[in-house]
Amino acid sequence: MAFTGEKDEPFLFPSTDDQRDPPKFFSSDLLSSPLPTHSFFHNFVEADGNNPVYIHPYLIKSSASSVSLCYPSRRADYRYIYQVFKADLTISTSTQQTQQGSHSHPHVISSFTDLSVTLDTPSDLTFFLVRGSPYVTFSVSHHTSLISIATVHKFSSFTSNDTFTKYTLKLDNDQTWLLYASLPIKFSYSNDIVSFSKAITSAGNDGGGVPLVVRIALLPNSSSQLEHVLDRYSTCYPVSGDASFTKLYCVEYKWEKRGFGDLLMLAHPLHLQLLSKDKGNITVLEDLKYRSIDGNLVGVVGDSWSLKADHIPVTWHSIRGVNQRFLDEIKSALSKDVAALGSLGITTNEAYYDGRIIAKAARLALIAEEVGFVDVIPAVKEFLHEMIQQWLDGTSMEKIDPAWGMKYKPKAYSLMANFMNLGRESNSKYTRLRCFDLYKLHSWTTYLSNHCDDVGMQQNSTSEANHCDDVGIQQDSTSEAVNIYYSAALMGLAYGDIHLASIGSTLASLEIHAAKMWWHVKEGDNLYGDYFAEENKLVGSLLANHRLCKMRNCYTEREIKIGLHVLPLLPITEFLFSNVDFVKDLVKSTPSEYNEGDTWMGFVYALEGIYNNQVALKKIRSLKDFDAGNTMSNLLWWIHSRHDYRKMGSCHEKQCCFCRYSC
Repeated sequence: MAFTGEKDEPFLFPSTDDQRDPPKFFSSDLLSSPLPTHSFFHNFVEADGNNPVYIHPYLIKSSASSVSLCYPSRRADYRYIYQVFKADLTISTSTQQTQQGSHSHPHVISSFTDLSVTLDTPSDLTFFLVRGSPYVTFSVSHHTSLISIATVHKFSSFTSNDTFTKYTLKLDNDQTWLLYASLPIKFSYSNDIVSFSKAITSAGNDGGGVPLVVRIALLPNSSSQLEHVLDRYSTCYPVSGDASFTKLYCVEYKWEKRGFGDLLMLAHPLHLQLLSKDKGNITVLEDLKYRSIDGNLVGVVGDSWSLKADHIPVTWHSIRGVNQRFLDEIKSALSKDVAALGSLGITTNEAYYDGRIIAKAARLALIAEEVGFVDVIPAVKEFLHEMIQQWLDGTSMEKIDPAWGMKYKPKAYSLMANFMNLGRESNSKYTRLRCFDLYKLHSWTTYLSNHCDDVGMQQNSTSEANHCDDVGIQQDSTSEAVNIYYSAALMGLAYGDIHLASIGSTLASLEIHAAKMWWHVKEGDNLYGDYFAEENKLVGSLLANHRLCKMRNCYTEREIKIGLHVLPLLPITEFLFSNVDFVKDLVKSTPSEYNEGDTWMGFVYALEGIYNNQVALKKIRSLKDFDAGNTMSNLLWWIHSRHDYRKMGSCHEKQCCFCRYSC
């Protein structure tokens, strides 16, 4: 386990025997290690394994004995954005097994890494699916003699170079695809299917048993200039990719490559924002762009990248301190809120609700410590003892009761390692970074969903019948994701574990960057288009292939969406919402009046306090009810620790509260 900080064996909670059949889509040699539960390739291993997987910039669908590629188009209105799957190219072979049609399932995952998955098909094709590669690369067994490529469109032309190692396929939907082969291949055309076979060389052989490697890439805008770029880098291909945390607030990408020449990959907008060019080992090709639901993907040459995130201070208290003139008001609220804890009970079957109650109480203890009102801390400590004994969440308890924290330290670390394990070893007890996506740089939630019916997305034509197949990992509450890693960093501080504090704060910072990039909708940035941006300041649910206005339980009320993206209100919240211009637009999009019983408006007023402190304070003082994870004390602590952003100096610049931290 990566973070125990002890020489003793790590604590493990009791295990249970899973009586279900072993996962059928993973190769047998992978089953001895913990398998990922929130992977980007989840649709390859869920149900029948035939839902499309978005591997930037293509949607990949495996079914029967074929694999289909799609360079997706986009549909959007004010409720949703989605990428349409159409089988632009479908690749299959003519092996004996394929002809017999005897397959138990369409594919097997033979390996996976942070940035890639290797897919073996029953027809002796091995696909090296590496995220961000402009080429789809696969190897063909020497047993396979014929490769077939079909399309839902029509082929308008196909030509080859003189050596039969490059083919240009043009479709009647104005797409141009380039096919590169490591050995000469020849084609035939029949019934709208292009078939390729290994060419017999002058030496009288077809490669001597050497596997054929084929790379296929869409040519953006059918540009001849970009074709030269794809030609140049077609000879070097990645087979896997890993991410590592080598320095504080840094992530390093490294790809394993084969062939010869330099490696060409694609960077999404957040990559480009964080990409370090200091070492001079990469070159950005700004003219090579592929469209994506996540923004334009831009060419980058280099087999290793360094991504540098912003520094965020990990602190128990407010960043700049509480205004001393209002300490009495906060203490008065603390007295009432701590007294009210006695009326709250534990419901052992609702972890999410109970977690908010626990977090609320822990915040009261920390606020009391910051404002010097220690008299109420014993009552909070007693309440937390009773509440979290069964949940064993030792973070804030270690802060206010070190003896209790040390007693349950092994169990607290075991809970943390369930989602924070960095190890890749086969004997690891937990999968690596269970929820965090090291390519997108944000987490996915723990449940699967198909939201098509929620937003009325009707399948109105056969050609778009697959656009609702995005059943898989999703994410809605960015603040919850930020705070799970922020809490891990605080846990590291409480136990003196600098490594845990470093990794936790790095992941929290990356979550903040991703939230600002893909959940905070800003008009004019052209990421989501005018229809969606005009009606939505926050993305409700984000899936790999969809953006939805609604979120959990079909919430559409804007104050609820804000609350779920703010909760819990902590010191790190000001970094998540540091763009003041965006915050102003977000607050203005919500109801202006508070309705009795509307517990979510407190979070709206908290954001208003970032730029309009006095008006927000008046509204907060008028509140009668609060969300289960919030209190009057917390809101007053927040509002009285704000400072006029217009007087913060050049370091603030409306975008971030601290200067960029250099690794």
